[in-house]
Amino acid sequence: MIRGGCLCGAVRFETPRPLRPVIACHCVQCRKTSGHYVAATAAPRGDVQITGQVQWYQSSPTARRGFCPVCGSNLFWDGPGTHLSIFAGTIDGDPGVRLAGHIFCADKGAYYDLSDDLPQADGDDPVLTTQVLDPS
Repeated sequence: MIRGGCLCGAVRFETPRPLRPVIACHCVQCRKTSGHYVAATAAPRGDVQITGQVQWYQSSPTARRGFCPVCGSNLFWDGPGTHLSIFAGTIDGDPGVRLAGHIFCADKGAYYDLSDDLPQADGDDPVLTTQVLDPS
């Protein structure tokens, strides 16, 4: 079981394995909400059990972002599809997944470089963002 939560502990979540590999999103919205870029994994929406009150912000016509209303921790991105994105830094311990690529690289901040050899997409990349690990 994967467990995690916000900085103050008011919001907690858990979900069974497997998770999608971590994808770094460099879009303007992710940069503005996090102060850098977002690294997120994902699990089937129905498998994520959340305790505590999540504040949701409708950041676009098709997506919303979930955060703790007490401490402000960014926790989730919820958009089209079957999975809920979970910000990797909010997971307790080692979730068993690693960074697998970067999306919206055309929007990345000018103050940093992408120096790893992972796949990079200028915008969205459905292949990267829909990967799910085989539980075996």
